[in-house]
Amino acid sequence: MTIDPHFFEARDGVRLAWRETGPEAGGGRPVVLLHGLFSSGEVNWIKFGTAGRIAAEGYRVIMPDLRVHGSSDAPHEEAFYPSDVLVRDLEDLVAHLGLIDFDLGGFSLGARTSVRAVVAGMKPRRLILGGMGLAGLAGWQRRGAFFKRAIAEYETAKRGDDTWLSIQFMKTMKVDRIAAGHLLDSFTDTPPDALAALTMPVLVVCGEQDRDNGSAEELVAELPDARLATIPGTHMSSVTEAALGEAIAAFLAA
Repeated sequence: MTIDPHFFEARDGVRLAWRETGPEAGGGRPVVLLHGLFSSGEVNWIKFGTAGRIAAEGYRVIMPDLRVHGSSDAPHEEAFYPSDVLVRDLEDLVAHLGLIDFDLGGFSLGARTSVRAVVAGMKPRRLILGGMGLAGLAGWQRRGAFFKRAIAEYETAKRGDDTWLSIQFMKTMKVDRIAAGHLLDSFTDTPPDALAALTMPVLVVCGEQDRDNGSAEELVAELPDARLATIPGTHMSSVTEAALGEAIAAFLAA
């Protein structure tokens, strides 16, 4: 299934894209889903059927392409990447679409961004955190250094290097490395004590072989109202599993 993008301008004039599916004429309860690093709304949520599975339950599924990703712009100037810029972009999309009562979720970077948005004051009714553990929220520096190295080794990494698969994915997705480097610098940590802001029901859904962002079990233990869904796969493969859409649909319908 291919879905054409819509576009709007963020507060700093950067052109950002989103796609949506669900009941005709925009009906249905909105759920905003944010993709992972170097991915896109189409690859993360549409390609493997997750969005369609959620939409089948009557939801309006809204999937932005984050700045530097997919059909959204990727400016090179550092000024376009202040701290938590992706949270600002999400706030701008919510305002542009006039969303008041909605659910929010994301995978990996999308999960981090969703948490940062709630900490900043956004109030979705329910929250979905995919491919995320406690260390992925509180210890970004280690992950950030890895992706910085992947950018640096873009042309020199060899098969078997720890950055090889990430670099191949970046090449497939035609990631702009200059813009991506600036974006990585905009990310900030969320210490465990800040997670008290996540008072809404939370689904943590993670591949059984996924420890890229630390322990999902530890994250659930830190949240006041969270449940864990374990699905097949690694960090890279779990988004291709039908079980991801099933877990999210079941959580939203509960």
